[in-house]
Amino acid sequence: MSKDPLLQPFQLKHLTLRNRIMTTSHEPAYPEDGMPKDRYRAYHEERAKGGVALAMTAGSATVSRDSPPVFNNILAYKDEVVPWIRNLTDGCHEHGCAVMIQLTHLGRRTGWNKGDWLPSVSSSRHREPAHRSFAKLIEDWDIERIITDFADAAERMQAGGMDGIELQAYGHLLDQFWSPLSNDLTGPYGSDTLENRLRFPLDVLGAIRKRVGPDFIVGLRYTADEAQKGGITEDEGVTISQRLADTGLVDFLNVIRGRIHTDPAMTDVIPVQGMKSAPHLDFAGRVRAATGMPTFHAARIPDVATARHAVQAGLLDMVGMTRAHMADPHIVRKIVENREDDIRPCVGATYCLDRIYQAGEALCIHNAATGRELSMPHVIPKAQTKRRVVVIGAGPGGLEAARVASERGHEVTVFEAQPDPGGQVRLTAQSARRREMISIIDWRMAQCAARDVAFHFNTWAEADDVMALSPDVVIVATGGLPNTELFETGRDTPHVISSWDMISGDVKPADTVLIYDESGDHPGLQAAEVAASAGSTVEIMTPDRSFAPEVMGMNLVPYMRALQDKSVRFTVAERLLSVERAGNQLRATVGTDYSATTRTKNYDQIVVNYGTMPLDDLYFTLKPHSSNGGAVDYAALQAGQPQAILRNPDGGFQLFRIGDAVAARNTHAAIYDALRLVKDL
Repeated sequence: MSKDPLLQPFQLKHLTLRNRIMTTSHEPAYPEDGMPKDRYRAYHEERAKGGVALAMTAGSATVSRDSPPVFNNILAYKDEVVPWIRNLTDGCHEHGCAVMIQLTHLGRRTGWNKGDWLPSVSSSRHREPAHRSFAKLIEDWDIERIITDFADAAERMQAGGMDGIELQAYGHLLDQFWSPLSNDLTGPYGSDTLENRLRFPLDVLGAIRKRVGPDFIVGLRYTADEAQKGGITEDEGVTISQRLADTGLVDFLNVIRGRIHTDPAMTDVIPVQGMKSAPHLDFAGRVRAATGMPTFHAARIPDVATARHAVQAGLLDMVGMTRAHMADPHIVRKIVENREDDIRPCVGATYCLDRIYQAGEALCIHNAATGRELSMPHVIPKAQTKRRVVVIGAGPGGLEAARVASERGHEVTVFEAQPDPGGQVRLTAQSARRREMISIIDWRMAQCAARDVAFHFNTWAEADDVMALSPDVVIVATGGLPNTELFETGRDTPHVISSWDMISGDVKPADTVLIYDESGDHPGLQAAEVAASAGSTVEIMTPDRSFAPEVMGMNLVPYMRALQDKSVRFTVAERLLSVERAGNQLRATVGTDYSATTRTKNYDQIVVNYGTMPLDDLYFTLKPHSSNGGAVDYAALQAGQPQAILRNPDGGFQLFRIGDAVAARNTHAAIYDALRLVKDL
């Protein structure tokens, strides 16, 4: 039997968990009609196959109609959810994985204009900043109704075969009652005493326990320290934890530290790349020591070493590695097989969560199979026939194409013009805060090296170089070059530089800098951070009604923290029309899409961030020599079938282009392009 602390079983009441690794509750926004259907099942089942001991599903399933599904939540208040829950639990149980679900009432953390358009309710008169809607101050009949709703939902989950449930008590209704920052009530549920603030959550727990009986597992995920003046303190949180333990109603504690009512607060609870790993781990250990309760915790525990320390040091009983399992669902299997070096790393990009909070679906920035388990493989099968594959470009898309092709068993050669792999990811990693992004490249290089992929760096591939290898398939992943055209002129703008020039250090920041951000993505703010950190006076201008719309909420937080204490101004709804010399400065003519108003202003330096233009010359040179003329059968691509278009019977190879060589998109798009094309070669 293994002596690895992570591989030791854990006894939770009657339930034996096969190891110490779990995925904590999170809503990937995969439900259909509020139900966890096949896509949802396949997502969790893949992680069960990968060896995780406990899948805590949903984040969270809503128990009441007036808790509308703002994150595309599971609707636990509907009886029709039971067979879908049974399907989900059976799928995970077949692979030895225990399954629980998180239940909640969102309270004010939602909007009245969702779902059935019922007024949201809360113990607070104030809106939650993140969701912006004002809730009705809860009444006695609401409290009675919602307590019953929790018990009904728990009974449905028990009927669906779940091993247990977890209640959500941070930022949602239960916590809104027990936090002094969000309880404006008087009377038995009021804010005057801790006993009164805890009354509603304890009433809910009592009603659930009465309904499901003593054997069903019931736990709580809750904030034990709000880390904000006037909120629950660390000491009070430990007291709450002890009271929960003393009730006998709770079987485990899942500890959180902080609040989630704003993007900055939530980013401190769930840190992103460049922030400290496992910042709340020692505090969770304090709760465990004070209560003696089975204690779970998750907050940026991205690597096996940190997880192992958490168990070995007695800080936790179960370690949550949720984002890590979005990057690689087979972490436990790889630990068991002594293949830790093969684990695809979570780089902390938090593309997954940011998409959810913009009403999207959770996707991993560099595992395109996550959330697409019904159509995309996590383990690449071997091809029946070995082929010669040439990839031009060693950015994320090109390296994914090379990795997948080599796993298919093909003979793969990669040409790269630069001395190092990485493409735009290597540029991104120039920022110290985003250095972890280079792991996207490093992991793929290691995978390719293990499969004898041939690399030619410092090589500007020409058509003759490619055709000399007699390839069967050519994949052009050459990316793009910065676009410095302006929308109004349609031509390159003289005198300006690109965001790449600033980030790379090729051009040093001047005294006054305009960052004209037409794309609204990371490079604009990265360039601004470089300039502001160098002491420049910076103006960030966008024609959009908000700045950096593609840099979603949690990733925006570190930029704002880096910029707001410096000389930086944000200008929205203004468009750069032209640039001309004005002595030693540049004169910008600025307009707006909303009127004919224009103005001029002088700067020492103007940086344009407007995406990339495809670097596609080689593709078009090779196109006449290919059998498919570069064409892609989209129906076959979507159906997971091989590409078989024949436009030129005399062509010697199939030709495809992916990523930014097609059009400016992002890292995930380039990797997904590669995976879904090459998996069927």
